[in-house]
Amino acid sequence: MIRVLVPRECRSGETRVAATPETVKRLAARGCALTVEQGAGLASGFDDAAYREAGAALVDPGDGSSQHWSQVDVVLAVQAADLAQQRQELKALQPGALLLGLLEPHGNEGLKQQLQQQQISSLSLELLPRISRAQTMDVLSSQANIAGYKAVLLASTALDRYVPMLMTAAGTIQPARALILGAGVAGLQALATARRLGAVVYVSDVRAAAKEQVESLGGRFINPPEQEQKPGESGGYAKQATDAFLAEQRRQLTEQLALADMVICTAQVPGRPAPRLIDDAMLQHMRAGSVVVDLAVAQGGNCEGSQPGATVVRHGVQLIGADALPCTVPNHASALYARNVAALLEHLLAASGSEPTALSLDLEDPIVSGCLFTHANAAGGAA
Repeated sequence: MIRVLVPRECRSGETRVAATPETVKRLAARGCALTVEQGAGLASGFDDAAYREAGAALVDPGDGSSQHWSQVDVVLAVQAADLAQQRQELKALQPGALLLGLLEPHGNEGLKQQLQQQQISSLSLELLPRISRAQTMDVLSSQANIAGYKAVLLASTALDRYVPMLMTAAGTIQPARALILGAGVAGLQALATARRLGAVVYVSDVRAAAKEQVESLGGRFINPPEQEQKPGESGGYAKQATDAFLAEQRRQLTEQLALADMVICTAQVPGRPAPRLIDDAMLQHMRAGSVVVDLAVAQGGNCEGSQPGATVVRHGVQLIGADALPCTVPNHASALYARNVAALLEHLLAASGSEPTALSLDLEDPIVSGCLFTHANAAGGAA
């Protein structure tokens, strides 16, 4: 029987949890024994009684004991990097135990060395390959969906005018014009949400292939600048565009920004700083009272002047640094995250046999090898 621990998150402002009562039942049906730290799901709307009713054992994380950590095979977390660095109980894990969660793997050599020294295997969900078999496990996509949705709500709340077109006795109000930068998961959800609110939506993306998706959702695609070699994507993720391409794109966007009421910035490249798409000179062309929501602010931001977790007014434009939007929708964010994690764990269980007593990581499996961060004393993934 695989023993699974769901600890309470320790990052400030983190409201999500890595397992819900629904996924506790689901994993218990696969032969797992789950232990949940008391209060782990409260911020997400899941109380301890619901976990107990689902079949989990509850433990008090404040009793000073690390006994329940020493007895588990798998730890499921959201902010697993913070968990590893802040929870001393992690040192009680037995060699060969598996840590599964968001490990911020790019450039995090210190964490990798720490886990290797403890001989802890770890899977970083940020590195999960975007292949068909891994779609149900794709945490980044499920959380980006929420971020794109909430970004438009933030923008519409901060905007100084209506979003939909209204025909009133006092005259007709024209619909707001939204500009989405990036047609990935977050961008497409932002497009769909803005359209539902009644905005006219324009979308810019470096990939010409995104046009069909944008238009299928009712958006108007801004064709990228013509170049001999256009940026595309690799493994389902956007590739870094050249500086020349981005400069040409910024010139193209200046005209669009001057017409926009709300702008949603979603362009990110894994392991690299976010491309700077809007500079200070471009902001000066925007209408005073318009709004920019920067979802890439934690990676440096697509918009100059945006700050993580803050709203800044620059040239009369509100810049909203939205770096943790899934945490503002914790119930559904946790439900989706937990289903993704459960699907990955079920995949590992299936590979380990019909009634596994220990997990076996198949390094030939592209799902495992793709997101492997540490494995005993051997490193994997991207540091």
